[in-house]
Amino acid sequence: MNCSHDLSPIDIVTYVTEELQQNYKKSCSTKEKAKLFDDFFERWTNSKHDISIAKLKSFKFDFAADLDWFNVTQALSLRQLNGKIVLLDFFTYCCINCIHVLPDLYALENRFPIENGLVIVGVHSPKFANERIADNILSAAQRYGITHPIVNDSHSELWHALGIRCWPSILLLSPDGVPMLLLMGEGHGSFLQEFIDAALSYFGRLNTIENFSLPLKLSTHMQPASNLRFPAKIARSQLGHRYAIADAGNNRVLVVLNDGVVEHKIGGFESGFIDGDLTTSRFNNPQGIAFLDEDTLIVADTKNHALRQISLQGGIVETLAGTGHQCSERTGGRTGPVQSMSSPWDVAIFRTPDMDMSFHLDERNVLEKTIILISMAGTHQIWGYFPEGIIWWKFRKFEPRCCVSLIGNGLEENRNNSYPQNAAFAQPSGIAMAEDFLFIADSESSSIRKASMLDGKVMPVVGGDRNPLNLFAFGDLDGKLFNAKLQHPLGVAYNHVDDKVYVADTYNHKIKVIDPKTNSISTLSIKNKEGNPISFKEPASICISADGNQLLVADTNNHTIVEVDLKTLSSQPFLLDFSRVTTANETENKNQCLFFKTLPCYHKSTINFIIMLSANLKYATESPQKWSLTSLNKGFKVNSTSGCLDKGFVELEVELVENILIDHNNPIFIIQFLLNLCDTKYCLMKRFSIVINQDCTKTVEKTPQIRHDININIDRSKISL
Repeated sequence: MNCSHDLSPIDIVTYVTEELQQNYKKSCSTKEKAKLFDDFFERWTNSKHDISIAKLKSFKFDFAADLDWFNVTQALSLRQLNGKIVLLDFFTYCCINCIHVLPDLYALENRFPIENGLVIVGVHSPKFANERIADNILSAAQRYGITHPIVNDSHSELWHALGIRCWPSILLLSPDGVPMLLLMGEGHGSFLQEFIDAALSYFGRLNTIENFSLPLKLSTHMQPASNLRFPAKIARSQLGHRYAIADAGNNRVLVVLNDGVVEHKIGGFESGFIDGDLTTSRFNNPQGIAFLDEDTLIVADTKNHALRQISLQGGIVETLAGTGHQCSERTGGRTGPVQSMSSPWDVAIFRTPDMDMSFHLDERNVLEKTIILISMAGTHQIWGYFPEGIIWWKFRKFEPRCCVSLIGNGLEENRNNSYPQNAAFAQPSGIAMAEDFLFIADSESSSIRKASMLDGKVMPVVGGDRNPLNLFAFGDLDGKLFNAKLQHPLGVAYNHVDDKVYVADTYNHKIKVIDPKTNSISTLSIKNKEGNPISFKEPASICISADGNQLLVADTNNHTIVEVDLKTLSSQPFLLDFSRVTTANETENKNQCLFFKTLPCYHKSTINFIIMLSANLKYATESPQKWSLTSLNKGFKVNSTSGCLDKGFVELEVELVENILIDHNNPIFIIQFLLNLCDTKYCLMKRFSIVINQDCTKTVEKTPQIRHDININIDRSKISL
């Protein structure tokens, strides 16, 4: 079908993408999908009479000159990339949906090396003024582990030239640079893999795919000089003897005495999703943290999409909720680790009396119960985890260990409302309790808001706009309510001594203070020891000391913690003393759930992973049993890189790639399993990885396809091969 002449090129590619996806959903078999893709690509090679494709082929665009580039030694041009399938990822580093796309891009990079024909380029198209600055983009690239080329399109010239409409948007170009596919939003990982696999195969048969490499080099300046790397939230214990720091870039949690002495390092430099003791457990970019009591910490383990608990006294880390994989549901309600989550960013502790009065003779002496409040940035909501059963708002009953949405309908808006399920947030990223109010740093609306814990009513405080759909009302202006302007704030803290709320106004690189009685905000004029104004760099959080006189600031992109005297507004570094804990090298790379298996190296082989549960275990029926490849040697091709177990069975077909130099120092692949299991009393989660190595001491011969069976035995206490 030919599109009208008055349609723009981006409208055409949007239309053909929607048409392809609709037909793709109707295709049942692999053969049908293969033919569908081949017919689709045929339009780009034999389209003499297709007006729509002709218009796309005549559309010329490229990166502007003199832009900042990262992870390459020289600027790239689209013309230079002819001969490759090019994936342009239009993103901005504040956007949670853009962050959610990154794992899909990592998987594509692992599966389709540049030499095989795929090039991924991140086109950074900023929303906020602060995101135009090259150093801030570089910090974000390091924070999120982005290794493909990135261009700082600081004025969004390519965005406007193409007519891109939203973040994230993924545009795929044919080997001759013609737009073929436009995917908007997140959640396209599996479709992308199949599409690119088919595109490389089709255009490879036409000999239009080139195998040249690119001048890649990780941009590594601005590495932290301290032991911290992109510190996120800071929490204080109730008695004030300890602080906890979410050392996000190092994938760990630090527990620190108030004099800076480090008591515990929990987790390790390598990311992972592993429960266990304090040294072998693993986190992935933890952001939020709160003390449940003096010896118990609650952690928002953001990239693991999980809520974790650290017991210092018991020396153990366990998962309260979250499966390790992002979900999109906006209701919740299941109990324990089977309840999935989406980028939890911060946590706060609230205690309230149980409204179930049937068990209490004296209404004046009702014990309070604990609720863990969660800013669920990925679904733009406030969730709650209930360690104990409780009856709360409007006599609603919450079961023990359930995790459920409390406030917000999941739409990305700045909508205040008397009814909690009719309110809406825009990437809530910081929360703090103050009596019966929860203060919320709503980052994408650049506002601070509050929710009543008595009935869930959501109200404005400062920043943002009266129009709930306007998420571009940002700036740097002190004032009252909507007249005040902030820029992507990430942190809030309540000071019970002066009854003020302190704000990390992240993209303005400032700390500000709110008077909640008047809903007005002002900037703190903080100076360093020399008396000069201090230069913060995207501070992500703040924490108040027990006496209310000091403020700790996570100066995130400076990789430091700063201590501020609230009486004099003078500051000094809060130095950490690691001398009393074991060195990082002594605890890194230990992994209780890592297994190794060495197989002979053949041109083609089938590897079967067979999971055998003990008699008292079964799979949790409500939760998928997932597996994924976390790395893949570029010398091998595998038929699939992720999926769900089929009756405890995974079959992978592995093929040696012709004309590719095998990296014998790296394994064929690493496969990670995430299983949700139940016995007669409890549900539990098992996570483990198997490293598949190769024995290539002998010459690899072209033999018939070889089958390898790997049996995995699981009971409640152990896993064995």
